[in-house]
Amino acid sequence: MENQAVDAINLVQNGAYDLSIFSLFLRADPVVKLVIFGLFISSIWSWAIIINKIKMIRKINNVTKKFEDLFWSTSSLEGLYNKTESKNDNPMIAIFNKSMIEWLKIRNSKIKDRLENRLNNVLVNSINNEIAKLEKNMIFLASLGSAAPFVGLFGTVWGIMNSFQAIGITKNTSLAVVAPGIAEALFATALGLIAAIPAVIAYNKISSTFDNYSIRLETFAQEFVNRVTK
Repeated sequence: MENQAVDAINLVQNGAYDLSIFSLFLRADPVVKLVIFGLFISSIWSWAIIINKIKMIRKINNVTKKFEDLFWSTSSLEGLYNKTESKNDNPMIAIFNKSMIEWLKIRNSKIKDRLENRLNNVLVNSINNEIAKLEKNMIFLASLGSAAPFVGLFGTVWGIMNSFQAIGITKNTSLAVVAPGIAEALFATALGLIAAIPAVIAYNKISSTFDNYSIRLETFAQEFVNRVTK
């Protein structure tokens, strides 16, 4: 670890030290490299999740709006079910189909409370399952948002410790000598923040969207129960 920092100091003294980001990464300590590489890959993965969720939300909202219009305009729920029974890729349609299957089984029940209770149980379980599907991989965004700055800080502390050890060996404390090693270390913190900030913002925004959609599903569920138990 000290040898790499000593070499870097020698390069600075000889005027041959390249301060580009790529060069900083190549000359960094193996531990710092591992931190930077891990944060870089995590950032790419988080952006893949964010883009996927944005596309999914747009598609879900469009299909849900069309289905709600059909639900309120149709006079026959069985007819609507026959059209949508094979289309379960939308949460609201999936909930409707599961509830219709249960309703068709028990619609001739003479006990209204039993009918409502069974439908409500199916609806609650279906909503929970669909929301769980929507929130898949969200825990990664939350974890990255909270952990990335500390992982980057660890890389910074390790890199600075490395630099100071080398300074102790070379007995040279000039700013020109210290700066490259510190720049390598601070790069890890910067990357940690670059990974964390979008993850936190996206997690909060997407979670809020899913919460609102969950309320939308619950409202639909109640309207469905009211309609079939009149």
